[in-house]
Amino acid sequence: MSQQVRAVVARSKGAPVSLETIVVPDPGPGEAVVKIEACGVCHTDLHYREGGISDEFPFLLGHEAAGVVEAVGEGVTDVAPGDFVILNWRAVCGTCRACLRGRPWYCFSTHNAKQRMTLTDGTELSPALGIGAFAEKTLVAAGQCTKVDRAASAAAAGLLGCGVMAGIGAAINTGNVGRGDTVAVIGCGGVGDAAIVGAKLAGAAKVIAVDIDDRKLATAAKLGATHTVNSRQTDAVDAVRELTGGFGADVVIEAVGRPETYRQAFYARDLAGTVVLVGVPTPEMKLELPLLDVFGRGGALKSSWYGDCLPSRDFPMLIDLYLQGRLDLDAFVTEIIALDEVEKAFERMHHGDVLRSVVVL
Repeated sequence: MSQQVRAVVARSKGAPVSLETIVVPDPGPGEAVVKIEACGVCHTDLHYREGGISDEFPFLLGHEAAGVVEAVGEGVTDVAPGDFVILNWRAVCGTCRACLRGRPWYCFSTHNAKQRMTLTDGTELSPALGIGAFAEKTLVAAGQCTKVDRAASAAAAGLLGCGVMAGIGAAINTGNVGRGDTVAVIGCGGVGDAAIVGAKLAGAAKVIAVDIDDRKLATAAKLGATHTVNSRQTDAVDAVRELTGGFGADVVIEAVGRPETYRQAFYARDLAGTVVLVGVPTPEMKLELPLLDVFGRGGALKSSWYGDCLPSRDFPMLIDLYLQGRLDLDAFVTEIIALDEVEKAFERMHHGDVLRSVVVL
């Protein structure tokens, strides 16, 4: 039987979100119902509310979540009721050309639940990133559930579902940061700070944090940055070069998603260095670079999709590091809030007052 639960819904573009009653159907083949324990408030949810992703309102917001599997549909074998899981928005298909070539983190045919959750009047909801976890329960594809150690805090674990994984993965998976490397991270929000943590985990010798906000730079230093640069006061490229013997960083991670900061990243890297774009640009943004500079500097210009993560591989490993005290996920949880405080959390996030507000149910 279907269930009625409370959830945060964005009914129209730019309007404040509201707490509504929604209907969650029983899981069909390949699906699972998950009782949500915690869900982080991510910039992507705000983009959905503002109509920046699509106009398929009403949206069921929330996607950076952890919870317990309540029920599974026919054919589900990887998870079972009672499993503590982190939700992911890239359920690997296993059969597309990327998966068949042994690169499932690039899966070109990721999938979501086939059934739709609805408002009580039957209006279908569009779940944010196929999850919709600002809710007491949600319906997802079973492949979106990754079982991890129950000992982990749900508030911390859920952050691997999006922003923290994107940043750590940008450093470790996409950037291939290695022992002794120099790394610069431009933009020190949640994703950028996670990239700093990832670079530190990978053994980088020097991690340079670049931002225009001294508060964010102070947090970056606490999370492992060895040097900080306020690019409102100092030219970012010159500063990174000065801190790297005049050469530039081996890996520069751009966590803003703007042409200006991408150019900084491009010129702040060493010859044959790597630029990783993990910040998400808007559709109208354009980038212009001298093609001779692209050729002459060599190296690699990469974009990072979800930290190029494979949830089944990366989530359990990172949770193990967290439980061993080697990865401080708790440091990303600025505040714990209730389900009806999401709109206020958007405002605090917009002003840069938090790394993550986390809804705990």
